[in-house]
Formats: sequence, C-alpha cells, structure tokens
Amino acid sequence: MNIKIVDLYDLGHTLAKDYLNKFEYPWQALSGIKEFIINLGKTLNKEEYKEISENVWIHNTAKIYPSAYIGSPCIIGANSEIRHGAFIRSSALVGNGVVIGNSVELKNVIIFDNAEVPHFNYVGDAILGFHAHMGAGAITSNIKSDKKNIIIHNENQKIETGLRKIGAFLGDYVEVGCNSVLNPGTIVGRFTNIYPLSSVRGCIKENSIYKNGKLVKKENR
Repeated sequence: MNIKIVDLYDLGHTLAKDYLNKFEYPWQALSGIKEFIINLGKTLNKEEYKEISENVWIHNTAKIYPSAYIGSPCIIGANSEIRHGAFIRSSALVGNGVVIGNSVELKNVIIFDNAEVPHFNYVGDAILGFHAHMGAGAITSNIKSDKKNIIIHNENQKIETGLRKIGAFLGDYVEVGCNSVLNPGTIVGRFTNIYPLSSVRGCIKENSIYKNGKLVKKENR
C-alpha cells in the first residue's frame, strides 16, 4: 500500500500544506506540530483570526461553545464548530468547516478541512484528512501496552518509526464506524470505510471496506 503523505492527502485542504510537504511519511510530521502551529499562528491575518489567549488563534466565523476547553497552541479555522465539552488539550491545527464535538479530546493533531470528530472521540498524535469522519466513540490509540516504539506494518514491510506515540492517519474521505479502535500506527487509505466495532491495525488500502478483520475493494465510489 502507498502510505506516503501525497498518497493519503490533498494538501490543498489544510494550512499545513507547506509543513507536510517537508516530509515523506505522515508520522515524520508529528514531533514538530507544536512548533509549527506557534510559528504559523504568528503569520495569520489578524482581521480574520483573533488570538484569544497565548498561541491560541480562532477564526472570526468559528463557533466555540462556552464549555469547550482550548489549550495552547491551537488554531481553529473558518466556520468550524467546537461543541459542548470538547477538550482540545494542546497542539491542534483544526481546519475550516470542521466539527469537534461533545466530549472529544484532541492532542498533537492536524485536522484537515471538513473533517468531523463529533461524539466521544479521542484523537491523539494523528492526522485526519479532508472530509474524514469518525463515528461516535471511535478512538485513535496512540501508545502500545508495552510502551515500546511503534512499528508501521505495511504488507510485508516493518517500518521502524523511532516514536513511542503514534495514533492513526486517516486519508481523505475515510469513514470510521462507531466504537472502532484504530490501534497505534494505523494508516487508512482514501475513501475507505471501517465498519463499526472494528479493531484496526496496520495499513488499510484505499477504496476499501474493512469489516470483521476482512478487506474488500469497493465496487463503486
């Protein structure tokens, strides 16, 4: 499976385009997200984005519910909704038209435009592509139980990342069903559907349906 950044994402749908273009694989971008957001925030149009606290920039058209917590650093794009009880812990670049919902926690993430993380989700050390959607209760698990560095398993490849924390990388238009767990280092290709209650690991090909551990290619998209 092709797991390079250019194979997973249309970079025209994120303010992280130039940043992500520096890397070949998505996990390589994780360690620099915090610094990138701080530097990017300082360049934003001050008529469009308001710095509501140190290194937290919110677009004028974004809707932030009073009970949401937004930690530093963070950028929230145009027409996005940060709903009741959302917990943006730190280091989150949230694109335009994004939904971050009730009891959702974000940490060290890049969320592309029009992605939806609407109900009871945890997304940490992850990148969600354009129009990616996580069903209620779906989470990215970002650390192994033995706390060892994460290896990306791609068909017959075992790629040493040197990182202890990696969540998941969802390509553009990926749909993740309710109460699914994306195990550390999971990569899901564009336009793929993950059935509810799935435990997913490794690399899942684009244009596929993942159900009960089995993968079938979509006939129509």
